[in-house]
Amino acid sequence: MMLPDAEVLLASLAEKIKPILSRETAIVGIHSGGAWIVERLLPILGSDLEHGILDISFYRDDFNKRGLRNDTKPSQIPFEVQDRHIILVDDVFYTGRTIRAAMNELFDYGRPASITLAVLVNRGGRELPIAPQIAAAEIEIHKTQNLQLERDDKNLFYLTLEPYSNA
Repeated sequence: MMLPDAEVLLASLAEKIKPILSRETAIVGIHSGGAWIVERLLPILGSDLEHGILDISFYRDDFNKRGLRNDTKPSQIPFEVQDRHIILVDDVFYTGRTIRAAMNELFDYGRPASITLAVLVNRGGRELPIAPQIAAAEIEIHKTQNLQLERDDKNLFYLTLEPYSNA
């Protein structure tokens, strides 16, 4: 399967997000891929855009099975969430469970006016009634495969397809 150019997808995602930005908007990336994307979007969307990072490790519904990952980082939400329009960013949307966990954590910071989900790729396979409002690409990936966002030593994005693992 030929995977799309992740850098082209990033530019497309930025163009799709621009029209919904306002002074009441903040952007939040989910660790790690979503946080990488937000880091790259800020110069395009405006570095004055309030932003944060969520690490949803403790909010996952499979935490008891997976345990704590080595790359767990504290969430950083340095703005008031209450009544804000939040653009929640992730790299690859799959089942919806990561987004459910992220929304649960966001609500611990306050009640947003709205949450818009923006992803680089919607890969299909949704298990919950959650779906991205903005996706740079829609690609059907078999459930035995894992679509992963990676970055090279120049901080450029690329996508890889690997065998799925439950870990």
